[in-house]
Amino acid sequence: MSLNLIISAFPPYNTFNIIVPSDAPITDIHSYVRLRIPTTERLTYALSSGARLRLIDAPVSTLAGDSPYVRLRITPGLYGGKGGFGSQLRAAGGRMSSQKTDNKDSCRDLSGRRLSTIKEAKKMAEYLESEPLRQKAAKEAQKAKLEKLERELGVVPGKTDIAQLEDTSVVAGKKHRFDDTEYLKQSEEIVDGVKSAVVAGLLKKRKKTKASSGEEKITPAATTSAEGTLAKAAQAVVESVVAAPAAAVAGAATGIVASA
Repeated sequence: MSLNLIISAFPPYNTFNIIVPSDAPITDIHSYVRLRIPTTERLTYALSSGARLRLIDAPVSTLAGDSPYVRLRITPGLYGGKGGFGSQLRAAGGRMSSQKTDNKDSCRDLSGRRLSTIKEAKKMAEYLESEPLRQKAAKEAQKAKLEKLERELGVVPGKTDIAQLEDTSVVAGKKHRFDDTEYLKQSEEIVDGVKSAVVAGLLKKRKKTKASSGEEKITPAATTSAEGTLAKAAQAVVESVVAAPAAAVAGAATGIVASA
C-alpha cells in the first residue's frame, strides 16, 4: 500500500508529489526529496500545521492517519552569520533613548485635567498678580517721559498737577506765544526784497528778449502773465517764511531770481 506526499518546495522549485510505501520509515522521505531537489543545502521539514517534522524511524502512515496523502513543506536552512546583532540592538536602543522627552503636558492628573491646562492656569494667575506692578512701571515710564517733554518745552518740572500726569497732552498740547519782533521785521524785509528781486529779474529778461528779437513788444497779455508769475513767487516765499529760517528764505529768493 502506497501513500502520496505532497511537498511544497521553495523557489525555484514547484510543488510536487511523491509516492512512497505506507510502511516506509519517515527518515526515507529525505532520500526521496533529494531525487527531486538536488541541493546540498540543509532542508527543514514541517507539516501543514506548521509543526516541525522529526525524521524518525516510524512509518509514514503514522503521519497520514486516515487520509490518503500527507502535506509537507520544506525550507532551506539558514546558516548563522558572524554575529553583531546584539550590538546593533544596543545601538538602536541608545538612539531611541536619546529621543525621549520629559514633556508630559498631554498627560492628565487624577481629576482628568491635562497638565498643560493646569500650567496655563498657573501662568494666568501669576500674570494677574503682577498686573499692579506693571501698571505702576507704565505710569513711572509715562511720568519720566512727561518730565523730559517739560524740560524740552522749558516748563519747570513739578509744577504740573499730579492728577494731570496721566495725560501727557496737558503740557505737550499747551500753546506757547511766539514774540520775536526782530524775526518778524526781518521776515517782512525779506518778503519785500524778494518781490523787488523777482520784478527786476522779469524786467531784465523782458529787455533781453526784446533786444534779441527787435520786434517784440510788451502786450497786455504778457504783462498779466508776468504779474501772475510774480504773485505766485511772492506767495511761495511768504508761505516758506512761516516755517523756514531767514537764511533759507534768502536762499530760496536767490534761486527764484536766478531761474527768472
